[in-house]
Amino acid sequence: MIAAVADMRDLVHMHVTADLPIRARALPFADRVEIRFGKAFPVVLVVDRGALERLGEVIQHSRSELEAANRKQED
Repeated sequence: MIAAVADMRDLVHMHVTADLPIRARALPFADRVEIRFGKAFPVVLVVDRGALERLGEVIQHSRSELEAANRKQED
């Protein structure tokens, strides 16, 4: 399932679930990566090569925060 909602002119919320198809492909001619979420009407995230590492770091940091919150709830 994908739900993209435009709240403001420069902000889009997208809810990514475990069953959502996600495909990525390199665009060497543009020095970017295209990440598609969904099938029939996909939402596309285009990431410049220079931002790939930062995007990965942010996702990993957020995942660590979720895991830490889960551990606190278990205690």
